[in-house]
Amino acid sequence: MEVRSLCCGQKGRPREFDVDQALGQALRVFWQRGYDGASMTELTAAMGITKPSLYAAFGNKEALFRKALDLYENEKMAFMDAALAEPTSRQVAERLLRGVLAMQTSSCDPKGCLGVMSSVAGSQEADSIRQWVIERQQSSRAALIVRLERAKEEGDLPTDIDPDALARYMTAVVQGLTLQARAGASAGELESLVDMAMRTWPGR
Repeated sequence: MEVRSLCCGQKGRPREFDVDQALGQALRVFWQRGYDGASMTELTAAMGITKPSLYAAFGNKEALFRKALDLYENEKMAFMDAALAEPTSRQVAERLLRGVLAMQTSSCDPKGCLGVMSSVAGSQEADSIRQWVIERQQSSRAALIVRLERAKEEGDLPTDIDPDALARYMTAVVQGLTLQARAGASAGELESLVDMAMRTWPGR
């Protein structure tokens, strides 16, 4: 169902806009520019609203970013939950990596990972955002560790495999894919990275 908001626009006149659409545009700006790089001027221009309307509908820049990251994870990273539900660790890894690959080779979305970009934001203003993003990433990695521990208990992974280290390896591969995509790597180059990671996967 379409959600609309009635907020004050220029000259004090009411301005109606689609909150979901505006948030989607804010997500693209944050995704392209990072939290630090996204100015309020760029955000309001992309969203098609004034600063008072942004504050009324979303709160401040930090609150807007938090909502945008929620949208990013719910829409763009939904394949991660599906990956964890796969029956074997190899299928978990492949679905996760192929999902990242598909997102990074899409012509519809910016390249790179919003979470990775925001976890290395440099300004003091962004410190609370950086810490919050890191906590969310740790939560996601913890879920992957639990799944890999289960795979080890089921005999799907060798007994000498450390699930924590394997999860860190997977995180490093994912981050490498997103960073190389942002740096201009081709779809073929990115796919070769996924293929290499799968060739070295220790599970069946």
